[in-house]
Amino acid sequence: MKKVSKKSIISLFIIPMMLLSMLAIAPATTNAETDLGLTVDAAILIDADSGKILYEQNAGTPLGIASMTKMMTEYLLLDAIKAGTITWEQQYRVTEYTYKMSQDRALSNVPLRTDGTYSIRELYEAMAIYSANAATVAIAETIAGTETEFLKLMNKKAEELGLEGFKFVNSTGLNNANLFGMHPTGTGEKDENVMPARSVAKLAYHLLKDHPEVLDTSSITKKTFREGTEDAINMSNWNFMLPGLVFEYEGVDGLKTGTTDFAGHNFTGTAKRNDTRLIAVVMKAVDSKGVGSYKARFDATAKLFDYGFGQFSKQEIMPANYTFDDTKTLPVIKGKENNVKIAVKDPISFMVKTNEKDLYAPKLALDVEKVEAEVEEGTVVGKVVIERSEGTDYGFIDGSEFTADVVTTEKVERASGISLFFQGIGSFFGNLWNGIFGFVGGMF
Repeated sequence: MKKVSKKSIISLFIIPMMLLSMLAIAPATTNAETDLGLTVDAAILIDADSGKILYEQNAGTPLGIASMTKMMTEYLLLDAIKAGTITWEQQYRVTEYTYKMSQDRALSNVPLRTDGTYSIRELYEAMAIYSANAATVAIAETIAGTETEFLKLMNKKAEELGLEGFKFVNSTGLNNANLFGMHPTGTGEKDENVMPARSVAKLAYHLLKDHPEVLDTSSITKKTFREGTEDAINMSNWNFMLPGLVFEYEGVDGLKTGTTDFAGHNFTGTAKRNDTRLIAVVMKAVDSKGVGSYKARFDATAKLFDYGFGQFSKQEIMPANYTFDDTKTLPVIKGKENNVKIAVKDPISFMVKTNEKDLYAPKLALDVEKVEAEVEEGTVVGKVVIERSEGTDYGFIDGSEFTADVVTTEKVERASGISLFFQGIGSFFGNLWNGIFGFVGGMF
């Protein structure tokens, strides 16, 4: 018989224990259903039409947003243009702050002259195409007088839009340390704007809803600032997914990149194919070696777009005039008819995975058990809620539900006085008989 050493016996116990320990500390893998293999700190993908969230990864954690901040500045400018308080032809006179910032080409800028004036349109184009920072501050100063006052407008708009987890310290997305000691009053010297991916996507969603014309500018791949003058400078769009650029992706026409040491490589992209427009946000994208790069953020965005366009489609979950088999009518009191028909008023359609439509089913939620005549056609009596039977549903970016009103589909007139009299008598004797029958039955 072969002799077993103490060392071998110990190994028999130690090796399995080591394996168990390794399994215990190994990070849990993402469910294969939603694992897109993204090497990012956060990501989200939504349908730009309905706001339906198709995918998210760590989307609720506040992270650096860098120049994606400029979407808020664009929003406020386009609001002001629409309100007529600012015009495209309005001239801006350069301040000490914007002049000094504009001379630092490392910060992405178009140089401004100390004695120069610039139209709001050309400053906007420099911001939206080239992410020019001094031009952005110039717009903020035009709208609010100072960047400090502009921050108040940014915070107010963020609250109106229902953004969460945001912190604005300037209008550009730069680190305050890069603002030559002229950062907005009340902000820290090394502060930087932060926001969760979900709020970034919500900002982009509302920007496209309220000001779709932003895409007219964000889709421009190249333009010359001050063309025909000695100050002319070529502006190339930092969104390399636009047509003809190095990471071109079919349908991309916006929206905003962002890069700082703190935030890493970020991107809010939007693309449209046929009748479907998607919005994707990636934050702090890195490659397989953990190194951040332009390529990493566009590769991650392409994966999100591939997932959205490839696996989702807009489907009708429930048609208009849908009726529930067990609740097709509601009782009517004091009416010529005893019941009134009810149905779902409008259809419910949204983006779902092509093979998951059957996982969604309607649930009736009535506000009343009966109605009193006279009942008009189209009277709202409740709503229908769409629920998913299994798996994860991320809901909508604005927090809404899959709902539609349930209404009456016919008119029921109020009964005449004499009819109501006899209804009352019938009800009285019916209740009396039921009471007697119950009493007598109780004796036995």
